[in-house]
Amino acid sequence: MFLLRFIGYLFGIGTVVALLMAGGAWLAYSHVVADLPDYTALKNYEPPVMSRVHAGDGALVAEYANERRLFLPSQAIPQLLKNAFLSAEDKNFYEHVGLDPEGIVRAAIVYVQNKISGRRPQGASTITQQVAKNFLLTNEQSFERKIKEAVLAVRIESAYSKEEILELYMNQIYLGIGAYGVAAASLLYFDKSVHELTVSEAAYLAALPKGPNNYHPFRHTDRAIERRNWVIGQMQSNNFITADEAEKAKAEPLKVVQRPTGPHIFGADYFAEEVRRELIERYGEKGLYQGGLSVRTSLDPRLQLIARKSLMKGLMNYDMDAGWRGPVGRIAATGDWGPPLAEIKALGDVPEWRLAVVLSVADQEAQIGLHPGKLVTGEISTERERGVIPLDQMKWASRWAEGAKRTAIGRGAAGILMPGDVVYVEKVAGGSTDRRLWRLRQVPEIAGAIAVMDPHTGRVLAVTGGFSFAESEFNRATQAWRQPGSSFKPFVYSAALDNGYTPSSLVLDGPIEIQPGPGQPVWRPENYTQKFYGPSTLRVGIEQSRNTMTVRLAKDMGMPLVVEYAKRFGIYEDLQPYLPMSLGAGETTVLRLTSAYATIANGGRKVTASFIDRIQDRWGKTVFKHDGRVCESCDAAKWENQEEPVLIDEREQVLDPMTAYQITSIMEGVIQRGTGTVLKDIGRPVAGKSGTTNDEKDAWFMSFTPDMVVGLYLGYDKPRPMGRIGSGGHLAAPVARDFYLEALKDVPPVPFRVPAGIRLIAVNKHSGMKAGPGDPDTIMEAFKPGTAPPDTYSVIGYDTEEFGKARKVTPEQERGLQQGGLY
Repeated sequence: MFLLRFIGYLFGIGTVVALLMAGGAWLAYSHVVADLPDYTALKNYEPPVMSRVHAGDGALVAEYANERRLFLPSQAIPQLLKNAFLSAEDKNFYEHVGLDPEGIVRAAIVYVQNKISGRRPQGASTITQQVAKNFLLTNEQSFERKIKEAVLAVRIESAYSKEEILELYMNQIYLGIGAYGVAAASLLYFDKSVHELTVSEAAYLAALPKGPNNYHPFRHTDRAIERRNWVIGQMQSNNFITADEAEKAKAEPLKVVQRPTGPHIFGADYFAEEVRRELIERYGEKGLYQGGLSVRTSLDPRLQLIARKSLMKGLMNYDMDAGWRGPVGRIAATGDWGPPLAEIKALGDVPEWRLAVVLSVADQEAQIGLHPGKLVTGEISTERERGVIPLDQMKWASRWAEGAKRTAIGRGAAGILMPGDVVYVEKVAGGSTDRRLWRLRQVPEIAGAIAVMDPHTGRVLAVTGGFSFAESEFNRATQAWRQPGSSFKPFVYSAALDNGYTPSSLVLDGPIEIQPGPGQPVWRPENYTQKFYGPSTLRVGIEQSRNTMTVRLAKDMGMPLVVEYAKRFGIYEDLQPYLPMSLGAGETTVLRLTSAYATIANGGRKVTASFIDRIQDRWGKTVFKHDGRVCESCDAAKWENQEEPVLIDEREQVLDPMTAYQITSIMEGVIQRGTGTVLKDIGRPVAGKSGTTNDEKDAWFMSFTPDMVVGLYLGYDKPRPMGRIGSGGHLAAPVARDFYLEALKDVPPVPFRVPAGIRLIAVNKHSGMKAGPGDPDTIMEAFKPGTAPPDTYSVIGYDTEEFGKARKVTPEQERGLQQGGLY
């Protein structure tokens, strides 16, 4: 009896203790889960996704992200990659309900062992638990966090399908080197899409979640291969691959080919940065770096390379003519020169050049050691390359730039270089392998920019904002405000032609004095030649870039009209109505002026420059489109012999189409007889205008064919005189010529389109009057309906009595005409 009572007593105590423990556990559980995050929010989860920028042909230009991630739906992830991650992380994923009892037991044993040995404890989280931790919890190492993780895992399993959970996991997980999710990791580690991965590559990616830095492919290669092979073994044991496939995969080396993270199209740095700025302006940094935008730009990669090459050539040619400024730096030329040379940073976006140290100098050549570069591990290469700069490849440097600190002495090569000089060199094509020949180079001091545009749409096809983006990120095509000089004159003449003047209208080219106002000195504009040529037609005024004619024309029309047209074309925001502004004394950018010339080439219809054709959000919805033309029947489901769709162009007509053709025809004359004759080599219709500012501080050349506009300028960032060779016709026009020759070499010539109603009449190019039979100075001039060549002289800026004193232009003077400019 006593024994039964004692047993009952113990049972009662045990029951009370059990109830107390259960109550305590329930209270603890209630406390832990009381503030659990809402797991249903995963339904609307939008992970930060990388935005990608593409060229017009679809080639990748750039990627922008805080977390480099490309979201892939589960059905787009290949089964091979899923199997690799399941083998490495959670082989029972499809069987458990969020928690894996077998894994928990294993983890408990390992936990005790690690505690005894003092090592860090390891968890046994299922993929579902990892989703709960990564999305809803922190990385805190505590039992409370593990309980929360377990509870959330069970709840997630009840609310979401296995494929939804796996999709979240494989897109969220961090896999090292800035890669989040399997799609980005596949690109960054192997430069492949997930569908191109081999067994060994998939296994390596699956090896990374436990500790990407521990299995770094270059710093811990052996450990990385060991972990990868373990995953391959797990895949075999789970019957995802055969034994033969496993052995073959284990035998493969770890071939990691890291994808570049900068611009993916060579030479497109300035273009990509301009697009980046616009996207941030539209969507903010979060929208760009996390929004998963897909951006299709107007970039033409082929034209971009040609533009870069042409501008670099023009800058280097002028800079070499200006003389040698000396080495980039100096180091000891004895011993192992590789490490100190490697410390000097080279221009990463000018791969044609390499840094080199001069090892020795003889009379006819210099021996050099080339920049060793770095291995993928980040270490300096132990290879030491050598080469030779022959005297004929450095002779240009025998002329030292004004103010250069000269250190080399002697004649021949010794008068240019000294041992220890660090210089840029470029490989000489065709050099023998036993004597690797190089030519001496220097980074130009002079700067410049070039922009290429489609005149019909405003799509910017190429832009280069300087010699090197690595040297200066300042985009001189969009950010540099410079005086356009005479390249503004076509808009003054366009205003005249649009308001009653004709190409044959005569304007006096002679001395003129302008009284600016009380207390101001008299302004006496001059021509570039410092000569005057008497009455001349509007055509001659543009072809020969006559300053005094332009000032008289602007004075006759009134500067408010010139200001109005400048604003219409988008060249200036707020041009002051002063006569010097008619000669391009205001400031604008290359891109603005290129857009204005594109408007002329487009028949006078307003053209707005655009770097972006289309933007889609992460779901593929188009949120921006540059082409604003309306097409009401372009969405027809099928062809039923209906009329062709008509694009309705509602852009502003800022210039009469006939006027646009007249000024185009006149600017064709600039190429044939004026300041742009260097472009005659192109052998196709081209219209253009040079521009040179006071003291040759800016050299411009603006030009276009029927389907392409090219605008450019060269000048120092801190404007200073470039000398008489620094005019637009001498310095900038050859750059445009080089561009056209390569860009259009396989494109059939197309004539400029003549608007209906225009009449072409033979006139004398000097008098502007109708030409007689056999007149050697005949030129075909474009006239609008109701206009014709004058029957009598009427000279703007000349009264009747003074006209008899007018001095006609002699052939000698005509041959001696040179570039016009701003004075």
